[in-house]
Amino acid sequence: MDRRYPDRPFVGVGAIIFRGDEVLLIRRGTAPALGKWSIPGGLVELGESLEDAVRREILEEVALDVKVLDLVAVLDRVIKDQEGRIEYHYILHDFLCESTQGEPLPATDAEECTFVRLDRLSSYDLTRGTEKIIRRALERSKEKPVQVYNPTV
Repeated sequence: MDRRYPDRPFVGVGAIIFRGDEVLLIRRGTAPALGKWSIPGGLVELGESLEDAVRREILEEVALDVKVLDLVAVLDRVIKDQEGRIEYHYILHDFLCESTQGEPLPATDAEECTFVRLDRLSSYDLTRGTEKIIRRALERSKEKPVQVYNPTV
């Protein structure tokens, strides 16, 4: 499945995982945004729920089991080439997740992964919007939960 110059958008998921005052980041090993830092995630497979996709992708990408807590953001990512043609188109669903055991190990699409102190985020070459979404998730994690995503409905 070629993601470049698609005839439709791809649906993706991401996981925002905090441990204390740190958040898990991966350094992307594939285009788009090769070499930039972002939250771990990937594409939803046919017949898979968003929640199942998050758990599978995080296990594949950083070898962590996660509990999906709630949806934080839905984002459009349309990336055009120099001629203005749509080179990539993703609809991303970023989830607040919990993973209390184990250390992340980079696999599949991640060149590196590490927990990063929140006060050091600006020193990383992050993908567009990543820091804003992480900050939103941090605020959401401090609030009384209001479930937005419910896979059973």
